[in-house]
Amino acid sequence: MKKAFLKTFALPAFFFVFGAARPAHAGLSACGDINVEASSTCEVQTGVSCSANCTPVHFEAACSAELDVSCQGECSASASLDCSASCQADCQATCMVDPPKLDCTAQCNAQADAECSGQCSSSANKSQCQAACKASFSADCSASCKATPGSANCQAKCQASCQGSCHAQANASCQINCQTKAYAGCTANLQGHCDVDCSSTGDGAVICNNQYVDHGGNLQSCIDALKAINVTVSGSAQGSCTNGTCQGTAEGSASCALSPNGASSSGTGGALVALTLGLGFVTRRRRRA
Repeated sequence: MKKAFLKTFALPAFFFVFGAARPAHAGLSACGDINVEASSTCEVQTGVSCSANCTPVHFEAACSAELDVSCQGECSASASLDCSASCQADCQATCMVDPPKLDCTAQCNAQADAECSGQCSSSANKSQCQAACKASFSADCSASCKATPGSANCQAKCQASCQGSCHAQANASCQINCQTKAYAGCTANLQGHCDVDCSSTGDGAVICNNQYVDHGGNLQSCIDALKAINVTVSGSAQGSCTNGTCQGTAEGSASCALSPNGASSSGTGGALVALTLGLGFVTRRRRRA
């Protein structure tokens, strides 16, 4: 005879703060240093639906973040004086309109779209090329602006912002070429990681905007890092166990918004339990009586 029971395990909620656009964040080491924006939507997946994301097209962001680091030794050109002068003049003009509003990292990353579009215009794989280029910008912008608070004056913000964007611009072509040569090896490696994460013995895979996030077996640490930059999450896990064999899939949706007074409001979907500081993902399992 079999009977069903519910098992709840804690998974912190991802808080999304509505308002102005937030900059992209690199340096999330717990999530493979992937470039993530606060507007991203992430899922924790398992089972068949999860395995469908274990293909090269879903590894572009993770590989770009990983390969950017390995290519930095080869791609170490200095920012040009012309770029620095032009960039700082434009930045200062923008900043003086409303100094507190200018965000160093966002201003730096804003240069990536035009530069990467130009660099990748003739590429055979534009999405892979642009992922490589933008990962380089994100890493340089994050590093350059890290020590520049929002309270800094326009000169300090613009100097840091332009240092990052001009360095990335100087090395964009090199980064793209270097990453392209190593891309096949990276995707093969991530294939193994993704398969394990999605398997019955894995913790689950994190998928952000259809891109696999390599958490390196540290799912909770990656979740905490994403939560810290106000990323949203959706998904619920459901599975069954018979004679010691378990199978499961991830489905549904949930969200949690942090209100001004610190209380949270829960979304819907799957079997979900909303808590003040987290969501309980509920799995239904079966076992022998």
